[in-house]
Parts: sequence; C-alpha cells; structure tokens
Amino acid sequence: MRLSTKGRYSVTAMLDLAIHDKAGPVTLADISQCQGISLSYLEQLFARLRQSGLVKGVRGPGGGYRLARPASEINIAEIICSVDENVDVTQCKGGGNCQDGAKCLTHELWTGLSVKLYDFLSDITLAQFVERPGIPELSLQRDKMIGRFVLAKKQAAAINSGLFDIKQNSTGNVINNKEIMR
Repeated sequence: MRLSTKGRYSVTAMLDLAIHDKAGPVTLADISQCQGISLSYLEQLFARLRQSGLVKGVRGPGGGYRLARPASEINIAEIICSVDENVDVTQCKGGGNCQDGAKCLTHELWTGLSVKLYDFLSDITLAQFVERPGIPELSLQRDKMIGRFVLAKKQAAAINSGLFDIKQNSTGNVINNKEIMR
C-alpha cells in the first residue's frame, strides 16, 4: 500500500485543527504555511472533509475551520477514507480479480493485511495522537516559526500547566482546568 499525499496531508491538516481547536477557528492559510501544504490543495481536501462531516467552516472575521466533532470521536482511518483514499493493499482493490479475473495466490494475505491496517488506523483518534509525547511541543515550535503567536501563546500556557486542553476566561486569558474548578 502506498498512502498518497491526499491521505497524509488530510491527516496532518486534521491534526493541526485538533491541536488548535480550543483556540478557535484555524485558517487554511495558517495550516498551509505551518505544515507546508499548498493552499489550493488544502481547499480541495477540506471540501471533502466538510462533506464527510469532519470539519465545519466558520465565516466572518476570525473565521476558518473547526472540527465538526470532538477529536476523541474522529479516527485516522475515517480521515483517510473521507478523501477517497482506501486502506487496501491488494492489487484488485478487494475485488478478488487480481490475476486474469481470478484471485491471485496471495489475495488472502493482502486482504488480511488491509483489514489489520484499517483496524490499526481506526483505533487511533485525533485526540490520542495530539496527546502523544512531543506533539504539542513540536506544534508550538512550528507555530512560533511562522508567527502564529496567538495560538502559540495559548499552546505554551497549556503545555506549561501540564494540560493540553485549554480554556479562556472572560478577559481572554488562558486558564487551566484547576482554575476552572474553583
């Protein structure tokens, strides 16, 4: 199986959204600049992601895209499949007509691998990936490099407090869950 740029870039862009979701809508221009993905390519991908119900657009000043569902409810396989990628390593795309219209000798092997690969990717949510060691820090570093200062400041506060789930109080200051509980 060779995962194309559609699948890889879709997962990368969705991960960027998941990381910044608490800070508000994220523009495709920000994702493009930070992740090194063409803006026109992102527009095509996000049309499919929107049709699949994975993202929603926010219009107006400060608009952009947000996750349509919590990151804990979106898995990697779903993202890949939403942009018309399949998680299938067979030559026949699962049709069983690999060799002159019939199954090849290794059809069941590749079908089994496809199922395992799909199951593996289905078991990983965006939320789980965001929480992986080093991911928040790497995102913060990239944000600083391209001047995403507002988002970077909110991320740094969350990372420093030991929480990656950030909230804002009425004055716009970042607060952690301990302060929310008071």
